[in-house]
Amino acid sequence: MQFQCNGRAGNCLAIVHTELILIHPFRDGNGRCARLLAMLMGLQAGLPALDFGGIRGAKKREYIAAVRAGLGRNYGPMTEIFREVIARTLKSVVKPSSV
Repeated sequence: MQFQCNGRAGNCLAIVHTELILIHPFRDGNGRCARLLAMLMGLQAGLPALDFGGIRGAKKREYIAAVRAGLGRNYGPMTEIFREVIARTLKSVVKPSSV
């Protein structure tokens, strides 16, 4: 499935990611598994491999708050995080064209 815009991809990825984290299926490694699933879904949507490297410090606190918001099915905060991840990923893979 190809997404027409990164906003829709971000929203879909955010919902699946949040719900997987919330069911907490493993003793350890839930975040890694959820990121791998998000990366696979992104690849299937035509995106390059997602770069989650920017989620540190204050961004990590925002990420944890976004997971908590998902308890009430509020996926807006996680959608914003995924939009940033997608934008950062696309910025890193887009090379200026040489004319």
